[in-house]
Amino acid sequence: MAPAAAPEAVRSLVCAALASLLVAGVAWAGDPERGATVFQKCYACHSVVPGETGLTGPNLAGVVGRRVASAPGFEYSPALLALAAEGEGVWTEGRLDAFLRDPEEVAKGTAMTFVGLREPAERADVIAFLKNSR
Repeated sequence: MAPAAAPEAVRSLVCAALASLLVAGVAWAGDPERGATVFQKCYACHSVVPGETGLTGPNLAGVVGRRVASAPGFEYSPALLALAAEGEGVWTEGRLDAFLRDPEEVAKGTAMTFVGLREPAERADVIAFLKNSR
């Protein structure tokens, strides 16, 4: 029979493995319906209705896979323009996950005042929602 501490040790090992997958950029499969609910936090500044403009933030319809700072008719902050110039300069799921977790950390000096979504599942859900909004 295994010692009583074994289940706790296994749980700790599983949690560590899952955390390392998240750090490595492995995304959880999000739920777009839950993501639509979480996205309510974003609607004050962003739209996912194709072509809708005039909001504080850029339109996010089709943002997954789109070049950073490329929504037509939106004037981006220097922080987002600098992010666009880095690496691929594309909103991948991993880049969106990092940005949604802590916008200021990813794009120092961003004009976006939102503090971020701390829960990985909420970020995955929002990303799934955004993938479906084209």
